[in-house]
Amino acid sequence: MTEQPELPGQPWWRGAAIYQIYPRSFQDTNGDGVGDLAGITRRLDHVASLGVDAIWISPFFTSPMRDFGYDVSDYCGIDPIFGTLADFDALVARAHELGLKVILDQIYAHTSDLHPWFAESRSSRSNPKQDWYVWADPKADGTPPTNWQSVFGGPAWTWDGRRRQYYMHTFLKEQPQLNLHNRAVQDAVLGVARFWLQRGVDGFRLDALNHAMHDPLLRDNPPAPDTGKVRTRPFDFQIKRYSQSHPDMVGFIERLRALCDEFGAIHTVAEVGGDDAEAERKAYTEGEGRLDSSYGFDFLYAPELTPEFVVDVIARWEEGHGWPSWAFENHDAPRAVSRWCARTDMARFARMKMALLAALRGNIIVYQGEELGLEQDDIPFELLKDPEAIANWPLTLSRDGARTPMPWRNQPLGEFTTGDPWLPLSPANLARAVAEQEDDAASLLNLTRSLLSLRNSHPALRLGALENCRTEGALLSFMRIAGGERIACRFNLGPDPVETPGNAEGRTVLMQVNEAEPARMQGYSALFLLAD
Repeated sequence: MTEQPELPGQPWWRGAAIYQIYPRSFQDTNGDGVGDLAGITRRLDHVASLGVDAIWISPFFTSPMRDFGYDVSDYCGIDPIFGTLADFDALVARAHELGLKVILDQIYAHTSDLHPWFAESRSSRSNPKQDWYVWADPKADGTPPTNWQSVFGGPAWTWDGRRRQYYMHTFLKEQPQLNLHNRAVQDAVLGVARFWLQRGVDGFRLDALNHAMHDPLLRDNPPAPDTGKVRTRPFDFQIKRYSQSHPDMVGFIERLRALCDEFGAIHTVAEVGGDDAEAERKAYTEGEGRLDSSYGFDFLYAPELTPEFVVDVIARWEEGHGWPSWAFENHDAPRAVSRWCARTDMARFARMKMALLAALRGNIIVYQGEELGLEQDDIPFELLKDPEAIANWPLTLSRDGARTPMPWRNQPLGEFTTGDPWLPLSPANLARAVAEQEDDAASLLNLTRSLLSLRNSHPALRLGALENCRTEGALLSFMRIAGGERIACRFNLGPDPVETPGNAEGRTVLMQVNEAEPARMQGYSALFLLAD
């Protein structure tokens, strides 16, 4: 069982550690090379052993898989490749037995073009769902109604000969944009949320939420200033002022919050990225009637990790503006050890990185395999599955490299499948398999368990304020404070040792990572000190 700390008056999710599962790549039980719900259930003991509070499962709904589940054709169905509703119910039951909450992805910005709603909407301009999606007439010369661009490349509009109109899609053309301004559409997706809440889920991660409402006046986006950064897509040349981020989204959020409150302590966390992400994250989470938390791409897409960058990101979430969630890795971003350090330093860096994540104020999200220190796999073009990487090859680093199967054992198929895996497993990551680390007291896997146990055991780390952020060269330090408990957290984000003046008098060493000492921080090390 996962041991939960005593947190009087606090909801279960506050300060939680959440483990993200990408179901295609976690565990296959039927030999088809694709992970499934039964596989997740089989491996939940591993997840619970980490000391996390909840699992977040990426989409497993019925889908043609053009974007691997983020193009939904039935919100209340399980895609056969993943199993059945009975498999889902068994998963929830087992997770709850182990003390794990279950959080599901919800995708309200768009559906698949094979969804029955879209089939009806595109059939005419007079059907009951004619305005359930974003339709618009062409300009006089037949070109799209606005200059909006798709995230994955090309215009955000596709012509439909049946309606003789364009429909909007922020991502693939197979992902038509829902018109969430329409209250009937809101009612429909809230009905989806109710369906899963009635099946016992404990929360929702809301995908691309700020993409879900557009400017009804269909105004063109202004050009983005040239910052000198390489721009690989037309999407990068615009400020997305009108194609997303409409302020009416807050009204829908309040409706969703009211629904969730009918079911008790349901956790809601939004993914929010883009030009105004900081302001939107705060707007979506401020006040009792909105979402619990949100996260952005600050760390996920950062090319390097420096003390100054960490302090800057933390400062954007001052107390009183919602509750943050943090992730260094997920299914949409390259593995952090491949972005932030030299290959020769990966093992040490992964340990320090996990310590830093465990020390942050807010909820923390651990992506599957992060507890093993997995690196980004190099997938050759002919094996790519990621539509964004294929469309922008070779300028966009493939998301597939962070989606390769979970290595459970150091053998050719990693004990992930008995068939042909949907993505290959690399020798480098097989060497980091769970079985290789399980009995090694010094492994990253066991360090992760110790760090999450430390976080759960100390209110200052799980719930406390974060104060006195300081940087000096490669050193980062801050205090976590709750009640009378004060914990100093120190990190060396560089590869070289650094002498630190002063001593630890009046402080108890709680944990040392990579031989850190109060007077000398080794390269990529971390230290937790409790004030006596």
